[in-house]
Amino acid sequence: MFARTREAWHAVAEHVLAAARYAAEGRIGLAAAPGGFGIPPESACTPTRVAGQDLLVRDGAAERSERLTTVAAAAAALGIEPGSPPVYARATALEPHARLDIDLHAARAIASWFELVWSVLIGFGGTVTLWPEHFDVATTIGDESRGRRGTYGASPGDADHPEPYLYVTHWADVPDDAYWNDDAFGGASLGYEGVADAADPVEAATAFFGAGRALIMQGRAGS
Repeated sequence: MFARTREAWHAVAEHVLAAARYAAEGRIGLAAAPGGFGIPPESACTPTRVAGQDLLVRDGAAERSERLTTVAAAAAALGIEPGSPPVYARATALEPHARLDIDLHAARAIASWFELVWSVLIGFGGTVTLWPEHFDVATTIGDESRGRRGTYGASPGDADHPEPYLYVTHWADVPDDAYWNDDAFGGASLGYEGVADAADPVEAATAFFGAGRALIMQGRAGS
């Protein structure tokens, strides 16, 4: 359900929105936005966001909408050439004229996922960013001097996880615990259903991140 929409949005994030922001101010970070994701509102770049199957660009007080058909068309709407910023290895192929396959139901689910986790992570402190190369929402917090630092985030899915998931990774040794359940990246993950089907999804996400932070701050004995 999610894969084609995730791949289409990821391509737009890398080759259009991140490209536009990098050209304007040398930065690449994006943000969750109503209906999807976009260039952060504090950016000097033209306010632009993806919502469902559309690209929305603000011109003064008005917001114009363009249907997302191809990366080339989306880039043209912003007056730029498509292509990921030259500061990281791109994760998606640059195929400017390939049709973007966006399922509206999947797009709405991913947008809600990003919005929920963004609000939860803001409460944990640190700076929350939607990284275009990974296409995930994440923040890194903790005490780096003591090795008590971790990354907390949410992905819409990837090659190892067909559905969206939350994750926590640690930067140093941590106590052995069943919490660290994801061999794909050596951290912890909680799948989409474990959050979306919870009585209180915000509480479920908060509890997952909180458990990881407690273990990271505890550290392994002697470390």
